Amino acid sequence: MIDQLLDRPITDFIPQREPMVMIDKIITCEGNTITTSFLVKSDNQFLSGNRFSESGMLENIAQTAAAKVGYECLKNNEPVPLGFIGSINKVGVADYALVEQVITTEVIIQREVLNVTIIKGTCMLGDKDLATCEMKIILDLG
Repeated sequence: MIDQLLDRPITDFIPQREPMVMIDKIITCEGNTITTSFLVKSDNQFLSGNRFSESGMLENIAQTAAAKVGYECLKNNEPVPLGFIGSINKVGVADYALVEQVITTEVIIQREVLNVTIIKGTCMLGDKDLATCEMKIILDLG
């Protein structure tokens, strides 16, 4: 079955707007895992020289996690809540994507307790891991 939600603009799933959007599209969203893609462009504010910085990759992981929440909310006809990074742990950076390269990012939900979600995120270039981390995300259920 084709998932029609995946054809929607990425800004339907996340609160960020240009120039802060660091994901282009959801590739898959099933169970506790979401995968997104992102083309690093030459005007990206998270560039360091021609490399997509550690900060950019962490924001990309956070937005991928936000897209997972947005996807589930839209699927259930619920409003998409705002989320905030509570903490970032176990950050590892092995390499960097360059301008005009496409990274894929996988976020796995490890635990959810009330309005707090613990995720593990990985940015990849092909089969090569670029950056990994764990994040605690707090949803504003307002």
